[in-house]
Amino acid sequence: MVKNKLLLVEDDLALGYLLTEYLKLKKFSIFWVKNGKEALSLLSEQTFDLCIFDVMMPDMDGFKLAENINKLKVKIPFLFLSARSLKIDVLKGFSLGAVDYIRKPIDEEELVVRLNSLLGILTKTKQKEDDLYYIGKYIYIPATFELKFNDIKRKLTSRESDLLLYLLNNKNSISKHKDILNSLWGKNDYFNQKSLNVFITRLRKYLSDDTTIKIENVHNQGFILTIFNE
Repeated sequence: MVKNKLLLVEDDLALGYLLTEYLKLKKFSIFWVKNGKEALSLLSEQTFDLCIFDVMMPDMDGFKLAENINKLKVKIPFLFLSARSLKIDVLKGFSLGAVDYIRKPIDEEELVVRLNSLLGILTKTKQKEDDLYYIGKYIYIPATFELKFNDIKRKLTSRESDLLLYLLNNKNSISKHKDILNSLWGKNDYFNQKSLNVFITRLRKYLSDDTTIKIENVHNQGFILTIFNE
């Protein structure tokens, strides 16, 4: 089974061939180009899970390639390979947005381990960023705590976010006071109940631009989030 899709930008023919063949053996889908210009052309046509940039290349080195990608606002994770191991070079690499900086000479087995680790993290991050909740006319993005209504954005607090997600996950059914408090506050007592009521009032206000959304109080039991136009 083919794994992730990688772009390797390496002008050293021997190293480029060696890495390409080794990564293919490890079931990566690998595309190898030999300079920054070819890389930019390919990135305009295809998407990749991760890019590997050599730093020391003629005409357009890896740092310059990363700068061009940032200017074009191409969202692609990349790491650097380099024999340049001075602290100033490593710091520059990370300042350009690299997810890793690997020094040459390369141990191929270590490279694969690091690639798999990075790709695992990137996949989880992307999944979180892709999570969207459609709440009537609102869109909620948990990864950034952003609640959107048309062009208006509101940043929720961590506790507001947790409470909204709890209600959404129990939509159209009762979210009991004690369950919310034990889950989010860690304790069901009088003072936390008062705090919960304050947060419910805030969420009602934040969602008030869509009249089809209701957070209803069930006396002495809990709350129900209802969206009537679904």
